[in-house]
Amino acid sequence: MLLGSASGELIRQSSESLAGRIAYLELTGLNILEVGEKEQDKLWIRGGFPDSFFSTNDGSSAIWRENFIRTYLERDVPQLGLRIPAETLRRFWLMLAHHQGCLLNAAELGRSLGIDSKTVARYLDLLVDLLLVRRLQPLHVNIAKRLVKSAKIYVRDSGLLHNLLGVDDRDALFGHPVVGGSWEGFVVETLLSVAPERCEASFYRTAAGAEMDLVLDFACGQRWAIEIKRGLAPKLSKGFHQARADLKPNKTFVVSSAADRYPIGEAIEVISLAELGGLINNSINAT
Repeated sequence: MLLGSASGELIRQSSESLAGRIAYLELTGLNILEVGEKEQDKLWIRGGFPDSFFSTNDGSSAIWRENFIRTYLERDVPQLGLRIPAETLRRFWLMLAHHQGCLLNAAELGRSLGIDSKTVARYLDLLVDLLLVRRLQPLHVNIAKRLVKSAKIYVRDSGLLHNLLGVDDRDALFGHPVVGGSWEGFVVETLLSVAPERCEASFYRTAAGAEMDLVLDFACGQRWAIEIKRGLAPKLSKGFHQARADLKPNKTFVVSSAADRYPIGEAIEVISLAELGGLINNSINAT
């Protein structure tokens, strides 16, 4: 069993090919099914790292996350043989945090940091490989419509996202412009952490404005369409209904901050994050 960042170096040192004799298991942070629905806001604000989540207060949690970020960038990344200045990589990570849940625009990021698009791609590949950033790809379906081709970018751990942005508690988060993107990223990571193997995740967006935040294609052939709304009384746009008509999903859910589950249209249900996570987790046995 090879754990953590040491695994890559040990595999490189091995003279044998491990193809067919090795399996990869990604261990995510704590999720809502593990900590309980009552702890949802705490988990969202502090993130899933156990030392951050179980800190005695928000202040000590923020300090732990700051130390984690600094140590990771200044010590761990260089030990992997990557020659990127810690401050440069932190600035890039911060730029991604400000664009949480947005489409990747490498040219814009490059101009802001004074680097070219190839360097942006290299830095992004690094953060994705280190499991710090998620690059959610657009769904490509065979329809006669112009589809968005750029990926959406999320800082994976909501606690690290908030620390990069200087957000330490609930009041600060709710007053910050990134609150909507933060909630969307938190929902995406939560649902994907409990999804079964070979479940394909993507989003759907057309140039005309049809959009679905998350599309899950299960190995059994089922497709679930998921819209993410932070409010207690979500309102659905014309673009949502158009996306649903394009995708023809087996099930459609709207994840909201509320704990209730109720229909909001034909074959559309509003549902809490915890309950939808449970449904997806149970789908492992169903498939």
